[in-house]
This record gives sequence, C-alpha cells and structure tokens, in this order.
Amino acid sequence: MLEARGITKLYGGLQAVAGVSFSVAPGEVLGIAGPNGAGKTTLFDTITGHTIATDGEILLAGEPVRGTKIHHRCRLGLARTFQHPVAADTLTVLENAYLAASFRRGRSGRRSRPDDIAAGRAALERVGLEGKAGVPAALLPIYDRKRLMIATALATDPLVLLLDEPFGGLSLGEIDETMGLIGRIRDSGVAIVCIEHVMRALVALADRVLVMHHGAEIFVGTPAEMLRDARVVEVYLGAGGGGSA
Repeated sequence: MLEARGITKLYGGLQAVAGVSFSVAPGEVLGIAGPNGAGKTTLFDTITGHTIATDGEILLAGEPVRGTKIHHRCRLGLARTFQHPVAADTLTVLENAYLAASFRRGRSGRRSRPDDIAAGRAALERVGLEGKAGVPAALLPIYDRKRLMIATALATDPLVLLLDEPFGGLSLGEIDETMGLIGRIRDSGVAIVCIEHVMRALVALADRVLVMHHGAEIFVGTPAEMLRDARVVEVYLGAGGGGSA
C-alpha cells in the first residue's frame, strides 16, 4: 500500500535520512524505532509532503507521489499524526473532525457539509470521543487531544496511517486503550506505520520493526528479532539508548 525506495533527505551537508527503504501492506503495522535524532520524523515528513525528499521514490497504492502537495497525498489515502497533539483549538471536537473529512480520500474540491459532518461524527465514534463533540479542542486533556488527532486522520478515510509517537505522555491505562484502538484500525485493513519509543506497545502491535540510527536503517525484522539484535541493543535499547518500557 505504501512503498518508500531509497529515501534521502539532505539539509546542506547534513544527511537527515540516508537511503531508507520500506513497504507496508494493508492490515500490517510497521514499527519505526531508534534514538532521538535518528531521522524518524523527517522520514515521515518526506512521505507526507511536509518536506520534499532529496532523492528516492514514494509510491502510494502504486502511484508515485514524491513532489506532490500534502492535500493531494491525503486525498489519495495518506494521513498522519504528530508527536505533539495538533488541533484547531478555537474549533469544537466535531468541527475539527469534519474539517479533516473535507480532505478525505477520493473527495473532489467541492464541499458537502452534511457528508463531512457525518464522516467526522463516524471518526469520533471510532476513537470514543462522540460524547465530547461539542467541547472546544483547547479544553481537552492530552489523552483526548491524541484521540482527536487520530480521529481527524481517520476522517480522511486513509489507506495508510502514519502515527508519530501515539503513546507519548500517556498513562499505562491510556496506553492500553490506545493499543486497542490502533489494533482495531489495523483490523479494518488500514496499513499503519508507527514511530514509537514505548517498547511494550511497539512489540505488541508491530508485525515488523525498522530501526534507524543517524538517518540510516540498521535493522528490519520482527519485534522479537529486534530485541535480540546486538547493534540495536548497543545503539538504542541499551543504557541511555532511549527505548522505554
């Protein structure tokens, strides 16, 4: 569903991403791990169009999208979340969701407010926020803000969902609930790529894990293989490496 081939991103003399390749299929979860500064979020930025890759190819459902606008990729079925919850704070929870729905997959530029509202409400129900539809987004605690960000992504009807540290800042119970939510999204056939430091969640959810260091891929395999890999342990899972329980 999503394929990255040799993605490279240069900032002057700094190589933030160095020839990274991966693919993810419908209903599969690909985890991405690595120390802070490894290039994980920059890789997401190149895939979604927030920054343009210096080299490499990005294919979404077989269609090349490198160099295209963010909204074009979204309407082809690519959605993402961010490390820190992003919402339009002056709008209500529902308004955030139906604004996102106006960019949903296959949608033309013509607006249809009733359809957008219906799609927004359905997305809120999927994440358990339907009871807070009329609450201003600015008043939400972090857990609800993270769920709202996932809801706005789901409102676009994605084929591929990129999640950037969805468990960061959550309690143990909230982590468990979010794991259940992501599992249900995966079971609906969405391809998921998830950057995460919380190893308990990553190991439980991911079918495969790609580990990055200094912008490059140093490992790809199953979560069990990752935990045994000597280089991953040395640069990431060992003392001071950044992985968390």
